[in-house]
Amino acid sequence: MVRKKRHTKRYAAKLAYLQRKLSKLKKGSNNRNKMRHRVAKLHAKISDCRSDNLHQLSHKLINENQVVCVESLAVKNMIKNPKLSKHIADASWGEFVRLLKYKAEWNGRTIAEIERFFPSSKRGNCCEFINKGMTLDVRDWTCPECNSEHDRYINAAINIKTAGLAGLA
Repeated sequence: MVRKKRHTKRYAAKLAYLQRKLSKLKKGSNNRNKMRHRVAKLHAKISDCRSDNLHQLSHKLINENQVVCVESLAVKNMIKNPKLSKHIADASWGEFVRLLKYKAEWNGRTIAEIERFFPSSKRGNCCEFINKGMTLDVRDWTCPECNSEHDRYINAAINIKTAGLAGLA
């Protein structure tokens, strides 16, 4: 299982400290310039850590698999959610899919994109029953047709894989 890195959260306290110090310095002073460079350097470090993690993960996925199935998400719209925006931006989903696409092209692999409105987590992977009343807070659910237990994320992954491979056939 892949562990989420959350680079922004790791450096948040140091970034806040440096930005507070920067805000108290007089504009145009040499000390403010030095502090501005320190803040920029920390932002660059966060960006480099995120980029390195994405490159390593995309490289590993492309090398280990012939076909990678992904769900095309509207990341720009998802970032509008005030509670999740920082975490979604930190995960860089759009950049990750872009990296997967060009690395797949280089290595002769295939990327299968599933449409955005495909009900991957609401559809049971065994009987294809669609649970229309399921809200986002539900993590485990039982299918009323076949009585099988579904974990939301594992079920969605199986459905995305099935749909992606069906789209290639």
